[in-house]
Amino acid sequence: MAERRADDHQSYEGKIRIPSGCAVAGFINKTGERVNGRTIAEMMALMKERSNGLGAGYAAYGIYPDYRRAYAFHLILADHQTREEVEAILARNFRITEGHEIPVRRTGRNKKAPLLWRYFCDPLRLDRDSALDELLLATTMRINRLAPRASVMSCGQNLGVFKGVGDPEEIAEFYRIDQYHGYSWIGHGRFPTNTPGWWGGAHPFSLGEIAVVHNGELSSYGTNKSVLENFGYELSLRTDTEVMAYAIHHLRRQNMSWPMVAKVLAPPHWAELERMAEPERELAAALRRIYGGLLMNGPFSIIVAFQGGLMALNDRLKLRALVAGTSGTGLYLASEEAAIRQVCPRVEEVWPLPGGEALICCAEEESACHVA
Repeated sequence: MAERRADDHQSYEGKIRIPSGCAVAGFINKTGERVNGRTIAEMMALMKERSNGLGAGYAAYGIYPDYRRAYAFHLILADHQTREEVEAILARNFRITEGHEIPVRRTGRNKKAPLLWRYFCDPLRLDRDSALDELLLATTMRINRLAPRASVMSCGQNLGVFKGVGDPEEIAEFYRIDQYHGYSWIGHGRFPTNTPGWWGGAHPFSLGEIAVVHNGELSSYGTNKSVLENFGYELSLRTDTEVMAYAIHHLRRQNMSWPMVAKVLAPPHWAELERMAEPERELAAALRRIYGGLLMNGPFSIIVAFQGGLMALNDRLKLRALVAGTSGTGLYLASEEAAIRQVCPRVEEVWPLPGGEALICCAEEESACHVA
């Protein structure tokens, strides 16, 4: 493999592989109270050994209270000429109310980071309820076709993704994560195994209302990709996590509940299904038949941030670590229990998530957390 220059904004994995993979973390305040980004940064810093500096990132809901109804496009751009191309794409269907460079601290190896921009936008016209999801999808795909010159980090309401090449603590410092407050946060430290470590390939991956961090390796990537391409998704960012994010987005476009989404991604084995009572068995079998192409095969643990909540899910065989903990109004999730105790030393309860069972937590609900 040809050696690449350091200023190409991308690197490749070395010969060493970590079987347990990347680091993921997340937390949510169930009352909807906004929390400083230092908390997620501390959780991720403790798990630094799980990543190798080729990618890290954060996502948060609730960080733009003054623009909560606007769609915040966070973009990675090669230069200002590319920015003008992207602005023209946005202007076709959105009114740009504000646009500026994302504030960063350009230090260390990130002195030559790409141009990072955000736009707050309102859709120009919508003729039906489902049109907005289609508009965000089409706009994101159109911009991502310019990759690696341009890619969309996120485009949701009151949602922001901040990611790049570096260790979790470097990316937190670079993006000034300690200056943001959100009611839910997720974080990722990357150890690429089969794909390049570059700015657009770092996690979280986001489209519309969802943002995903993922630890694992999807052997079903080819099948998942073929299915998603039939519904207008273009996978141009060179990582299997892209299919996870787009599959979740597609299922939510079908008005599928979060427990149902989890059952599609990690369905029960056929032998287990046969032992189920009706009507649960009939539902599980129908989902497997209709959405079998979106089953995620291979080891994985994911944390999904969505408007008003978080979902955590392991593969059916529990081949990647994922731990949950609660304290007061907070739910904490991480690849390692130590990361939870780092920010919550008096955690009330800690437990490993069972394979194939989603933990879903929503803010501002009495019974906020439940297993699906």
